[in-house]
Amino acid sequence: MTLLIIGTYRVPPANLDAARPAMAAMVAGSRAEAGCLAYSYGEDVLVPGLIHVTERWADRESLAAHGAAAHMAAWRAAWPALGIGERDLVLYAADAGVAI
Repeated sequence: MTLLIIGTYRVPPANLDAARPAMAAMVAGSRAEAGCLAYSYGEDVLVPGLIHVTERWADRESLAAHGAAAHMAAWRAAWPALGIGERDLVLYAADAGVAI
């Protein structure tokens, strides 16, 4: 079983340039973790400051370790200064999937 996290968060559009290095560090750190199968943030092309989140994890243990990782703590600590909020993330359990 694969775990998927799909959702969004918001960054005030005026803070996007300041947020990009923190977002890049979070993505790079997460992709380097054991059990991370995919991890990405993407800016919505129509809604400034809306960031789409897609994560894929091998198992619950890997996801739990992700939550305790140093880069996760640094990312969360950056939220207030960057104005990051309105998080809407949902965890799904899925099979391995089939390419279409």
